[in-house]
Amino acid sequence: MSAEQTQALIRAYYDAFNREDIPAVLDLLTEDVVHDINQGGQEIGRPQFETFLRHMEGFYREESKDLVIMTTPDGTRAAAEFVVHGAYLKTEQGLPPATGQTYALPVGAFFVIRGGKIARVTNYYNLPLWTKQINAAP
Repeated sequence: MSAEQTQALIRAYYDAFNREDIPAVLDLLTEDVVHDINQGGQEIGRPQFETFLRHMEGFYREESKDLVIMTTPDGTRAAAEFVVHGAYLKTEQGLPPATGQTYALPVGAFFVIRGGKIARVTNYYNLPLWTKQINAAP
């Protein structure tokens, strides 16, 4: 896969994410996708990724903006930097109470590409910054 094809794949992933089109997101992943969750565990498999996405949609409404995608020349790895704009809809265990607070948070994501699909997704963001934004919201 070329660097350009990988960029298109990652862009399609975020476009589907922004549309909240879970089946389209899942179609871009390998069956054995590895998902490294920010400040959390690691899950393996498309069904686990779907469970994660469905869980998140109950608590958050998010859109990725200002997306920048970087790839290796051979297209096997990619990184994305963006700002996630969101609303905290329902209180998640261990986090502050949700009242519909909004936030804008810089995020970094890293990908491994195999066979034209995403084989690993690793997300990083600053949870204390998110918490500060949530707690400061009126």
